[in-house]
Amino acid sequence: MCEQHDDDCPQPVTPLSGPARRAFLRSAALAGAGAAAVGAVGISPAAAAGTDGGAEGVAADAPVDAQGMPAWRPDRDSRRFTLVVMPDTQYMFDEPSITTAPIEASFRYILEHARQDNIVFMAHLGDLTQNGRKPEFDGIGRAFEVLDRKGVAYSVLAGNHDIDSNTDDRRGRSAYLDTFGPQRFRGKRSFGGATPDGYNTYHLFQAGGREWLVLALDWRPSPASIAWARKVMADHPQSPVILTSHELVSADVPGREAEFSDHGRRLWDELIKGNDQIFLTLNGHYWPAGRSTRRNDAGNDVHLHITNYQNRYFGGAAMIRLYHFDLDRDTIDVETLSPWILGRNSRDLNELERREMELTGPDDYFSVPVDFDKRFARFAPVPQRPARPAARMVVPGTVAYWRFDGSHKDGAPVPGGQRVKDLSGRGNDLTLIPAPGAAAGSVSWSGQHHPDQPGHGSVRIAGGKSPLRGGHFQTATDAPLNRATFRSGYTVEAFFKLPADWDGGKDAWSALLSRWGMSGEARKPKGDPQEPVVTLSLSGGRELQWCVYPLDGDGSATNWSHELTPDAWWHVAVVNDARQTTMYIDGCPVVRNPTARANGLTTLNLPWMLGGYAYDGKLDQTVNAWVGDVRVVDRALRPDAFMIGR
Repeated sequence: MCEQHDDDCPQPVTPLSGPARRAFLRSAALAGAGAAAVGAVGISPAAAAGTDGGAEGVAADAPVDAQGMPAWRPDRDSRRFTLVVMPDTQYMFDEPSITTAPIEASFRYILEHARQDNIVFMAHLGDLTQNGRKPEFDGIGRAFEVLDRKGVAYSVLAGNHDIDSNTDDRRGRSAYLDTFGPQRFRGKRSFGGATPDGYNTYHLFQAGGREWLVLALDWRPSPASIAWARKVMADHPQSPVILTSHELVSADVPGREAEFSDHGRRLWDELIKGNDQIFLTLNGHYWPAGRSTRRNDAGNDVHLHITNYQNRYFGGAAMIRLYHFDLDRDTIDVETLSPWILGRNSRDLNELERREMELTGPDDYFSVPVDFDKRFARFAPVPQRPARPAARMVVPGTVAYWRFDGSHKDGAPVPGGQRVKDLSGRGNDLTLIPAPGAAAGSVSWSGQHHPDQPGHGSVRIAGGKSPLRGGHFQTATDAPLNRATFRSGYTVEAFFKLPADWDGGKDAWSALLSRWGMSGEARKPKGDPQEPVVTLSLSGGRELQWCVYPLDGDGSATNWSHELTPDAWWHVAVVNDARQTTMYIDGCPVVRNPTARANGLTTLNLPWMLGGYAYDGKLDQTVNAWVGDVRVVDRALRPDAFMIGR
């Protein structure tokens, strides 16, 4: 969720309690590319650049070892995390020419940025070496030891240059298997297992509060290995799967959509398209980089990405691809960079190196929209937050609580005169007053609701004006709420959703909640004398406005939200602590909160309206929206006590 600074707003904020909510913003930030080491693993970026200070990207409180390396401790619950991909490194391990500096710089970058990027896993896409010889594997095997010592979760797989490419994974012993066989991974928490031949492995990591599975397949998996991969997924039926393979798709022409190779088509037909858990595939082998999307048998997208830079400067310079997952934004942000070049003093770089530092073409720097909940719903549906009893929402000080759930049939008309009970027990019941001549069903019961709403239901008011449509709910003339002045503060909360066709030209200045009585009648000389003394209205720009006349002033005080997306559920809370008023949207304070003193709410002892807005003493407009639970409390609540978080 958002946290506000003390000087932003007078109302103090405490992070919401309970499990992560999709509606709340998360605080783990994605960091841009920073410096990394040059040459030997023990050299820090600062030392390489000849500057003072510690390694860039290391949090001040992150524990470090004797070489200044931070501990690798990913946040497994954060909904923002990073998967690192390293493609073909073969030209740097081409006996007798073995160059370790670039790959060591990339590994140091992973360790130094592990915390700020929340790096949870690294996958190598094969062709670790050029000729598959023991000295080449000895060199790259030693380079990987820094990841082993720190416990970094990673996978490797064999490319055609690492093994006898004319055989499948039943080929027997090889220098690849001696260096990166299952024995290397045993004891790692992320290692799940391997095929009997050792050439195919699977790995598990925790991120975003769930388990993810990486399949690392051989250059040419046998039919038995394909069957093994299916069983691995069946044994982890709720784990989203990232499939890594050396060869799958290619993009022969830059900018053109990637296409399957013959082997890639086999993998698609025999393994990928029939297993909905596989949502992302990553492969090297070919260049240039490219990507495409295909629909699987379940009708869901599978994102197919090729990344390989061996054809570029210094054999690709152990360039890495960072996949930044953001589950709240439903996005994977992808960037490609060379830590080896980034870690060098910029004054010493030539023009070619500057171009290779970071790649920003459309197939190297891009974002992939993925509605994760929807994409994974078939095999790992997100459990709906259960309804919570009304008694739990009636916190001390609750003076009105209305909700629209129950046994009503979805879409059934709400009849005129229908009473909605005040569940606070204070007697502030609502009654539906249809607009004159309103069509039957223009106010109806609905099963729709905000995912964090206590009551699983709402009322759909298809309102408007010229002529008036729909209707509004109203308290009785003798309801205690009509007299309330809230001198000690208040909290007003509501859940609502605007329809996709909400029109600012026709629906503007309708109110979710308002109070009868004009400011002129209340003898408030500063302001529009015909407007109501209290209203929570929607502007033509889909901004919420809390416009009220406090007890201790001659004019109005207003709070404004940002523009609110239609066809999405929102929660609003307006909190007054007897001095100042703060509006929150989905638990986050808005920017336009006034700092002027405001105490209480003016009343003329007239009814409150839900869904109606009066001007010049007459009903002027009814709201076009779904309205869910609404609660009024006669004191200031902290965000962790809002209905959205309890």
